[in-house]
Amino acid sequence: MKGFTLVEMMLALFIFGLVSAAGVAVMRFSMDNQERVRAHTSRLAEFQGARALLKADLAQASTRRTRGLDGRPDNRAFFGNEQANGGPLLALVRRGVDNPDNQPRSSLQYVEYRLAKNTLERRTRVGLDSGSFYPSQPLLTGIRSASLKFLWHGQWIDTLPLGAHVDLPQAVRLDLNLTDYGTVTQLLLVTGSAS
Repeated sequence: MKGFTLVEMMLALFIFGLVSAAGVAVMRFSMDNQERVRAHTSRLAEFQGARALLKADLAQASTRRTRGLDGRPDNRAFFGNEQANGGPLLALVRRGVDNPDNQPRSSLQYVEYRLAKNTLERRTRVGLDSGSFYPSQPLLTGIRSASLKFLWHGQWIDTLPLGAHVDLPQAVRLDLNLTDYGTVTQLLLVTGSAS
């Protein structure tokens, strides 16, 4: 009966070790890629979710002004770029808020988008003219800076004019500087109308 020599056995174990090491390397590479793809997909979903919500709010924008804590009407219904003064990145009144319980309330809602700790947050008021807000909803993380421009009567401007009967802008340009993607520009139509 003929068997394997020690050298043949050592050579077989060496080849098996090389094949196993290569298999582990391929598996690790595959797992690392899978983790990167998962993180990238999650980030894109976060970005698309924020964009969809902003787009929905702008599609239902209204020129209806709200009242402040003192009960006086605000002089704007749609404004933005006030984060340097502690204000919102964007504030508006939107139409079409669902009322599934048929409660005695308005179908209008005051909405704000703010930057807080490098995160874009959306918050809404409890009542259209009340000063209290529901808890903020974080939408998009990793934001270094953000700014808006408004397409108003054919020109891009930084702030909308004041007044009770100011038209809505035709579009909003949102420039975001993200930690992972750099500068991203979004052009969003404002399709709401006066209410």
